[in-house]
Amino acid sequence: MAMAKSVLAPPVLIFALFCSYYAASMASAQAAASSSDGFLRCLSASIPSQLVFTQSSPSFTTLLKSSIRNPKFFTPSIVRPLYIVTPTNASHAQDAVLCGRQNGMRLRVRSGGHDYEGLSYRSERPEAFAVLDLSNLRAVRVDLQTSTAWVDSGATLGELYYAVGKASNVLGFPAGLCPTVGVGGHFSGGGFGMLLRKYGLAIDNVLDAVLVDARGRLLSKNTMGSDVFWAIRGGGGESFGVVLSWQVRLVPVPATVAVFNVPVPASQGAVDVVTRWQQVAPALPDDLFIRVLVQQQTANFQSLFLGTCDALLPVMGSRFPELGLNRSSCKEMTWIQSVPYIYLGSGSTVEDLLNRTTSASVFSSGYKATSDYVRQAIPRDVWANIFSRLAQPNAGLMILDPYGAQISTVPESATPFPHRAGVLYNIQYMNFWPMAGGGDGAVQTKWVRDLYAFMAPYVSSNPREAYFNYRDLDLGENVVVGNVSSYQAGMVWGHKYFKDNYQRLAVAKSQIDPDDYFRNEQSIPPLANSN
Repeated sequence: MAMAKSVLAPPVLIFALFCSYYAASMASAQAAASSSDGFLRCLSASIPSQLVFTQSSPSFTTLLKSSIRNPKFFTPSIVRPLYIVTPTNASHAQDAVLCGRQNGMRLRVRSGGHDYEGLSYRSERPEAFAVLDLSNLRAVRVDLQTSTAWVDSGATLGELYYAVGKASNVLGFPAGLCPTVGVGGHFSGGGFGMLLRKYGLAIDNVLDAVLVDARGRLLSKNTMGSDVFWAIRGGGGESFGVVLSWQVRLVPVPATVAVFNVPVPASQGAVDVVTRWQQVAPALPDDLFIRVLVQQQTANFQSLFLGTCDALLPVMGSRFPELGLNRSSCKEMTWIQSVPYIYLGSGSTVEDLLNRTTSASVFSSGYKATSDYVRQAIPRDVWANIFSRLAQPNAGLMILDPYGAQISTVPESATPFPHRAGVLYNIQYMNFWPMAGGGDGAVQTKWVRDLYAFMAPYVSSNPREAYFNYRDLDLGENVVVGNVSSYQAGMVWGHKYFKDNYQRLAVAKSQIDPDDYFRNEQSIPPLANSN
């Protein structure tokens, strides 16, 4: 992992670097001005002006900020887009791509704005780019006769769940917990949640998709090619074009489900219960999912069971008595009611799933996150050490999601998402800090990086696996050689996210976008033009 270093450079070197950077910036600015004028003129011929926002537009900043979920990427030093285009139909997206290609203006595609590194709306390096914001494309069309739905990439998971729940109380969809996450990015990276042990990932249930490629063509599963359709289901859709909508298979859920949230403090044996959970949770019946949020000195066990409390309690009593679940901790409701209950709390309603905004308290906190996969249970003494780290000042949290059951029956090569058989659980490390007062999060970020380094002997290796939807630029960044991202350099991070599937992703990239028009700091490079 790339660790932050503090090194003082000689004054002469600093001056030389500044001069070189200034010259490069001036040249880049001149080129950007030229491409910007042409791009804007091209857009004006086919896209209504009210759907295109320049940096001088009164609503530009509000729109850019509207779905930035990590406010550390909303500071003056961040490289922002020159334009935001908000298409209302497929032809607008096609025209934006064509105008971008013709005028040297790259596009970054944003659905919900939850990308942990903000790469859907900002750049790590100075460059001219526009954001294609899909928030106006968010229709959900449920077909009860076929138990399928078409959902646009700009819809949130909450909007998808709400539409499914409104149509039927015995259908659901296996995707993530956070209701404001955009469908486009979530599906593109895999997408897992409380139904993963029963029905796998979101991408395991994608039947078709509509894609705008780098040539502006509108493609479906049958016309984009089998390699590309395989690639967009977990390999990062933004690498291959603009995925406008997805057809998904809805899954059966019982009319009544059971949920519980049981906190176990360290003083009451949390270390022992978490240690035991590692072996129990991945081996439970596939109807039962128990995740753990470990923060400070408490482990919170959150569960969804596809059945009643009367059916759940005997299973817990025989398989996981260490948790001490009792009837008073078990709640019954419909599946759609369980979604806001688990993520938003007991006072939430189904209508809360339609709220696309992030609360002010969340927006005021920057965060750092990364991930791991565990294939062998971590010893108790290590967990005791972890709990001591979680008790440190400015400590963050860990989220543990169990695998096993259905997700492990799918071959690693079936989708780009390879973390299947043999995985006990996924770990997400997170830490937050207040942005008010100029907080830069250096201490909190260091805590995440230090814990990640400490965990190395106890998690997967060769490669040390990571989840693409928990994107982390510490794992590596693309290097552009000859205006094309280097395949070899991309392997540094690509194997962590995709293992042996990285090469096939690069082949698909070379088929659909050989010139690497759609790229960011962790996009798939084309293999045919590798360096």
